[in-house]
Parts: sequence; structure tokens; C-alpha cells
Amino acid sequence: MKSFWRLLSYLKNYKSLIAGNVISNIFTAVFTVIAIPLLQPFLEILFDATKLIRTPPEGPLSLNYLQHWFNYTFSQYIINDGQEKALVFVCSAILITFFCKNLFRYLALFFMAPARNGIVRDLRKELFDKILSLPLSYFSEERKGDLMSRITADVQEVEMSILNMLQIIFREPLIIVGALSFMIYVSPTLTIFVFVLLLFTAFVIGGIGRALKKTSTLVQEKLGSLVSIVEEALSGLRIIKGFNAEGYQQTKFAVDNDGYRHTLTRLLWRRDLSSPLSEFLGILVVSVLLWFGSRLVFSGEMEAATFLTFIFAFYSVIEPAKAFSKAYYNIQKGIAAMQRVEVILDAENTIINHPEASSISSLEQGIVYRDVTFQYRNEEGPVLQSINLEIPKGQLIALVGPSGAGKSTLVDLLPRFYDVQDGGIFVDGTDIRQIKLEDLRQMMGIVSQEAILFNDTIYNNIVFGLEGVTQEDVERAAKIANAHDFITATENGYQTNIGDRGNKLSGGQRQRLTIARAILKNPPILILDEATSALDSESEKLVQSALLELMKNRTSIAIAHRLSTIQHADVIVVMKDGQIVERGSHEQLLQSKGEYHKLVELQAF
Repeated sequence: MKSFWRLLSYLKNYKSLIAGNVISNIFTAVFTVIAIPLLQPFLEILFDATKLIRTPPEGPLSLNYLQHWFNYTFSQYIINDGQEKALVFVCSAILITFFCKNLFRYLALFFMAPARNGIVRDLRKELFDKILSLPLSYFSEERKGDLMSRITADVQEVEMSILNMLQIIFREPLIIVGALSFMIYVSPTLTIFVFVLLLFTAFVIGGIGRALKKTSTLVQEKLGSLVSIVEEALSGLRIIKGFNAEGYQQTKFAVDNDGYRHTLTRLLWRRDLSSPLSEFLGILVVSVLLWFGSRLVFSGEMEAATFLTFIFAFYSVIEPAKAFSKAYYNIQKGIAAMQRVEVILDAENTIINHPEASSISSLEQGIVYRDVTFQYRNEEGPVLQSINLEIPKGQLIALVGPSGAGKSTLVDLLPRFYDVQDGGIFVDGTDIRQIKLEDLRQMMGIVSQEAILFNDTIYNNIVFGLEGVTQEDVERAAKIANAHDFITATENGYQTNIGDRGNKLSGGQRQRLTIARAILKNPPILILDEATSALDSESEKLVQSALLELMKNRTSIAIAHRLSTIQHADVIVVMKDGQIVERGSHEQLLQSKGEYHKLVELQAF
């Protein structure tokens, strides 16, 4: 139940709405309970069994006094105005009572709706914020589709299963207590049967509820798997069609989809059992009550009108009890979804600011990698081993080597996408773990092999994350990146939407937008991760020209497979198997006839 109480903690942000809901539910329960004894005088008039009380009550204020006072007042009404008018009076009282009951019932829902939806909004926001704050290492072991399922379907399940039932939790116990109090007052013997029903129902429902929670977790996991398959299929649609793999993907989806159907069916069977089971148990006890109560009526121990009122009170208990059992089922289902959400909310974030982290805004000396060793989780060996590298301010350092040598990992450690296990990385002599994370990353501009763009306008993609930027600043950056001409040729210029991941643009256009984004940020440190390797020759020439403008007067680290693009680098670092095997200028490395010379010969061939 820890997940349930954690969810309720979100209610503190909506105290006034919750107070309105609770007060409305209390009045709903009060008028529901008041309606029970109001039925008795109606039945007594109907059966012509009204006992007229001619003397006013005496003594201290008590329940008996109030009952005697009501009977005396009602008797005087009958004596003075007759039974017909008394019947109209009772019917009017019943009508007013039920009107007030349903009015407050609506008000309870009215107050709860914004609170419930607000909690869902807060939960989704917290979940999304946590996803953005988690280190990249977390996502290497998680399926993107499953994460999407948790922030959409699981959060929605929490809203439908738990928050939708909160009004029942606040209201139904009051109705049950009020109705049971009336029943105990009328006949303690008959009330025993109600307790038997409630205890038996709780025992049966509890067993099914435990099985339901287990099945609910499995349902949410299978839904997450389904969403993952859909997400992968949409992302890889070109490959699926190119390899005629539609049938394979359809079969894969059909198997998971059918498994989800079977699991969900078993879940619904168990959930739907609650209502008919509760109704059958209610009828069973009512049958016993009718038999036992009729004997009391026939023996003169109880009036017929009192007995019928007792039956009405009993049904006033059954309905809340059924709603309570249904709420219990739904809460178990919602808790299973909440626990999946909590896996993300409680995930440990290892990339955080040190309590005494310092601020930094510019690069004065340079960057130093000192005895850096790094290993990914669940990997057999280290990806980087004892890396020592100095990058003076203003220099261009190129990283080359075969795939898997550790080049991308080396640069990913600099903005702290991951943290080193041994050694350290220093900026101007300060360990980057002692620098505020936002300041460290603010100093860097990243242009990767895959142009990461968003389904938004060209303007917003260039400005991305920056504040206080003018239109002139954006256009200046676009011109430096050789992007202004093609931008103005689009339908709406800088306000043109570029589609999902920028699919309305060519590869070269997308890459030039990312370069414009980096130019606008104007960072002192630039990271280029194979920024031109996916482009054709013409696009590469335009992008390379833009990159040369971008790298002017900056400290740059470039990863390259096309060695022709980094011949002008101040230092070329050759990596192999997670180690630096050579370093020097283009001419020096060619003369040494080592690994770099082999790479150049292979590309020349």
C-alpha cells in the first residue's frame, strides 16, 4: 500500500478542492442516512399503523428524546390536518432529502474532477522531468516503448483505478456507519447478518484482489511491450519495407497482441466477478433476513413498517459495500500501474551536482583527461583504459580509429553523459564532477552524426533551449552555417514546420540546422561526432565549410572516419581497443607508418 499512500500525498496541492469534496461527501452520507428513517412514517401511514403520541417529550436531549419529539410532532400533524396531508408532508420531506443528497453527490464530483486531473498532470510532469534528468546509462537498458507506456497508459490507469475511487473512500464508510447505526438501534440481532456478509465478502474479495494485482502488473508489462514494437516499427519502417519484413513484424506484433488479449481477458473476468458476487451474497443475506424478520413481525416483536425500513437500511449498506469492493479491485489494479511508474520515479540518478560544485562560464586553459578508465554496466571489460589526453584552449583535436575503439565514449564523458570509474577529467584544473552540471554543458556545443531535430519550426529548432535570442541572431547563425538560403526558400521561411525528426528536409539541410544551433549557442567547447559522415559530397562540402566557421577560435574535439576532413587538426589521436596508440599531426603520423598510416592507405584505396 506504500504506492497508494504515495499517490495520496499529491492531494496536498489541492487542499481546498479536497476539502470541498470531503464536505460534500459528508453531506451526501448524512442525507442518505436521514432518508432511511423517513421511510418508516410513510409506511406506517400506508399500513394505517401510526401510533399517535399526544404528550410532548420530557427529559434530557438524547436519541430517544429526538425520536419521541418527531413522533409527537408528526402525530399532532395527523390529528390537526389528517393522514392525507401528513402523507404529503412525508413525501415532501423524502423528496427534499434525496434532492439534497444528489446535489451534494454532484458537488463532490465537481470538486474532485480538477483535483484528480491535476494529480495526473503532476504525476506525468514529475515522471517526464525524471526521465529527462536520468543519465544515458539508464536508457541503454530500458525499452523506449515501455517508458512511453508508463508515462501514458500506466498513469491513465492510476487515474481511472485509484483517483476515480477516492470519492468512494471518503463517502461510503460514512453511509455504512450511519446505516449500520440505525440497524443496530432497530434490531441488533438482525444486524449480525450484515456483519457476516461484510466479513465473508471481504474474505472472498481479498483473495481475488491479490490475484488481480498480480495479473494487472503483467497486463501493463505486455502493453509496454506492444508499444515498444509499434515504436520500433515506425522508426524502422524504411528498413522493414526494404527487406520485405512486413510479415515478420506482423507476426511478432500479433503474438504479443494476442498474449495481451488473453492476459487482459483473465483480468476482466476476475474484476467483473466482484459485482455479481456481491449481489448474490446480498440476496443470500436478504433471504435470510426476510425469513428471520418475518418471524419477528408475526410474533409481534417488530412492526412491519420498522422491518421494511430495516431492509431499506440494509440495502443502503449493500450498495456502498459493493462500491467499496469494486474500488478495492480497481485500487489493486491501479497500484500495479503505480508501481511501474515508481520504478522510474525511484530510479537512482548518479549524474548529479556535487553539494559544493563551483560555477564556470569560460575556458581559460584547456581540458585534461587523466588516467581515465570507463566501463559500461553489464559489459565484460572496460571501454576506455588509462586515457591521458591534453586539449589546450583553441586547438582542434581529432579522434580516429576503428569502430568500437571508444572514441564516442571518450567525448560522452566530457559533458558527463556518463561518469568515469577511475581517473578524472579536468577543465581549467577543476574536476568536472566539481563543476555545476548546467554550467558544464552550457559551455559545450554538440553536432552529432545523426541530426537531432524536433517536430517544430526551423526557428525553434535553431533557438532550442536558448533565451533572449533575436530574429537577427538566428539569421546570422543560419548564414554562417550555409542554411539561410534554403530556409528562406521554404514555404514559411523560419516558421516552416520541419516534421517528425526533420523528415521534410534533406540530410545536408538537417545537419546545417544543427550547426546553426551550435553557432547560436556560441560555446567555447565544440564536440563534433562524425558530423559529415552521412552526407553526399556536395552536402559535405557545404557542411564542412560551415564547420570551419564554427570551429574558429574554439576548442574542438572531432570524431571522424573520413580522414580527409581532419587533416588540418592540431593533433590527431588514434585509438584502438579503448587505448590511445598514436598521437601527432597528419604529417607526423604518416611518417611513423603506424595505425594512422594504415587507415589512410585503406581509405585512399
